[in-house]
Amino acid sequence: MPIDRDPRSVFSVSQLNEESRRLLEGALPSVWVEGEISNFQAASSGHWYFTLKDAGAQVRCAMFRGRNIRARLRPANGDSVLVRGGISLYAARGEYQLIAEEIEAAGLGALQRAFEALRRRLAAEGLFDEARKRPLPAYPAHLGVVSSTAGAALHDILTVLRRRYPLLRVTVFPVMVQGAEAPRQIAAAIGAANSLAATLDPPLDVLLVGRGGGSAEDLQAFNEESVVRAIHASALPVVSAVGHETDVTLADFVADRRAATPSAAAELISPDQEQLASIVGAQGMRLQQVILRRIAQHGERLRWLSRRLRHPGARLRDQAQRLDELDARLRTVLRQRLREAESRLANAHTRLGARNPLATLTDRERFLGQLQRRLQSAIRASLSARQSRLAACARLLDSVSPLATLDRGYAIVSSPEGEVIQDAATVVRGTRIRARLARGTLECEVLEALPPPA
Repeated sequence: MPIDRDPRSVFSVSQLNEESRRLLEGALPSVWVEGEISNFQAASSGHWYFTLKDAGAQVRCAMFRGRNIRARLRPANGDSVLVRGGISLYAARGEYQLIAEEIEAAGLGALQRAFEALRRRLAAEGLFDEARKRPLPAYPAHLGVVSSTAGAALHDILTVLRRRYPLLRVTVFPVMVQGAEAPRQIAAAIGAANSLAATLDPPLDVLLVGRGGGSAEDLQAFNEESVVRAIHASALPVVSAVGHETDVTLADFVADRRAATPSAAAELISPDQEQLASIVGAQGMRLQQVILRRIAQHGERLRWLSRRLRHPGARLRDQAQRLDELDARLRTVLRQRLREAESRLANAHTRLGARNPLATLTDRERFLGQLQRRLQSAIRASLSARQSRLAACARLLDSVSPLATLDRGYAIVSSPEGEVIQDAATVVRGTRIRARLARGTLECEVLEALPPPA
């Protein structure tokens, strides 16, 4: 808007640039610009500075660290990009520039072409056939939700379920729903839900896969082949709820049911508790009518039977007489059994007395004493014989010991290496030898080696 100033007033350069900056920022607060990156610089502060150009012009751009850390694309010189930002003016140099808020690769048409090519290929394999799609359980007991815990989609799902069917148990499998890692996490979560389904109490019986709205790039994870094949391989029925009603992904084609939004998916899966209460009420009325009719029928039969029923007093008198008879018979049988038992007990006592173990025990103790005395005598005799034999062996050993031979004046002659010399012919003159005596050893030198006498 025009600046209301006195035409005779004088601007400083700083004032002029500041006023120009305010005008630019007010006129173009946010625009999308397409162009090619050049002169890209990543400053040590984390800010990005680059030039965006086309065939006829260029504009300086800055993307500050607080924004570029969330960017899915790190630009490089020569990249064709789309940049959203606001126009401003760098007052220090008097240059106008674009302050970037978002940056993404240009060419959504290529993304759409890739989407159509993959859709046609998977459709040819039969992944989207309607014949393979399964119905959802009418009254599910346990729902698995594969989505992000950070977005509003999960909150919307839980809000709808609490309102419509609070009895439904919900297990959330948290995943990233956008970014390079998202497809792998979503496919893995679908596989994990199927693996754990039977182990949970109650078992999982339906799966909801989805997220809230976003751009085509934000929803790209649900167009990845790995996610589509994971949904196709799921043994659990799958409801796809990705983005808004106008958003369509390959996950919607392969899922058993597609919902326009996560909230719509929650309504599709859950029965309405108010409708159920109405059905239960109607069934209760029908049940009450059936019960009253049955009561009336049984009452009529009861009245018919009561007319045929004998008076209980007469039956009680008969039963009392019968009981007296049985009591008398029981007493007679018990007395007879008692006499027989007493007779068997007396006979057993007599036989037990005849086989009193005390006499046998005395005989065994006497016999054991005899065995002990015989054992001690045998041990002493054996010990004496072995001691005599040991003494004889010691005398014999002493008689043949070489040490005893040495005591009689003999010597053992050996070389310095310890080999015993038995033949004088094996020793030459001047050889040093050792002679072991009974007490001590002599170091000797051979003066002459004589042959044995004839």
